[in-house]
Amino acid sequence: MGNPPIIELREVSLAFDEKRVFSSLSFHVDQGETLFLLGVTGTGKSVLLKLILGLIKPDSGQVLVEGRNLTPLAEHQLDTIRRQMGIVFQEGALFDSLSVYENVAYRLREEGVIQEEEMERRVREVLRLVEMEEAIDKMPSELSGGMRRRVSIARAIISGPAIMLYDSPTAGLDPITSYTIDTHIAKLRDVQGVTSLVVTHRLQDAYVLTNYVFSERKQALVPAGGVNHGGSAHLTRFLLLRDGAIYFQGTQQELAGTHDPYLLKYLA
Repeated sequence: MGNPPIIELREVSLAFDEKRVFSSLSFHVDQGETLFLLGVTGTGKSVLLKLILGLIKPDSGQVLVEGRNLTPLAEHQLDTIRRQMGIVFQEGALFDSLSVYENVAYRLREEGVIQEEEMERRVREVLRLVEMEEAIDKMPSELSGGMRRRVSIARAIISGPAIMLYDSPTAGLDPITSYTIDTHIAKLRDVQGVTSLVVTHRLQDAYVLTNYVFSERKQALVPAGGVNHGGSAHLTRFLLLRDGAIYFQGTQQELAGTHDPYLLKYLA
């Protein structure tokens, strides 16, 4: 028997007032897998991330993270599970009054588990990973949108999460900056084996992350070429939402080979 899913939704239904968001939604994400969440605006992609974080609870069904159902848990129990997850918001969500260093160190300082010297070492380490160490003393207002997004990734990964949630991480960025962000996502996936959920409207990002892997030797993305690890295509799936349900779920090859009129219109 294989390992249980890292994330699983079972028959999840949710409505806000009279508006139905999901109806009996079920899917899972395995360890080391990358799942791209697709769909037009208003289909609930970001809401799914909030369900997985335990920020909102479903009206019915179960949301499980590493086998634990989040629905009945108290806030302090949810905090323990959230420490295993990192999230990168579309807007970066940095604290404007704190420097890059303090933003990235925030989680460690809140937990109060390490001394200042060790904290600085770890902050510099993750900033170096996203090529932002030179900005350690800058304020968020001094950073471009892409730089803010990279600092947000550093803040999310400083505690070594097993799960990363990305909410439109390249939205509004130019192609070169988007490619840089994709490279950092792939680095976490391929070097550290992180399980990822990526909300995106940019199919080109999804295709890059499906077809390329991060090479530690070259410090760049290279064609996957069927390599059997976290970057290989069989560990990447696409899930498209429509009208509160899963309209499509499958691989890039299955998506590209579709004859479904709605999917063809979405992909156009």
